[in-house]
Amino acid sequence: MNVEVLSALAEPNRMQIVELLRTGPQTVGGIANELQIRQPQASKHLRVLSEAGIVEAEADANRRIYRLQKAPFQELDEWLSRYRQMWEEKFDRLDDYLQELQGKGRPKH
Repeated sequence: MNVEVLSALAEPNRMQIVELLRTGPQTVGGIANELQIRQPQASKHLRVLSEAGIVEAEADANRRIYRLQKAPFQELDEWLSRYRQMWEEKFDRLDDYLQELQGKGRPKH
């Protein structure tokens, strides 16, 4: 897992930017207005997200339009899937045990 991606997402304003971009591409000004922050702050956060590979920018005249990149989220999902599988197995075992206690499940031998 890319630690730079996790570090970039750990900052609340950057996480809000990612959530906003989930609905579609946005300009820096649009992001700043939505999050009620100054445009230079939005640009700074977007630069960090861009360096981490989370967003990409497209120039349109004098505006930059930002959109999310798929790759870091796919990598994050793959990384989390190992933990998701581990917890699902633990919950399945817990469910089996609770059913045994309630007399609804088959005792394991």
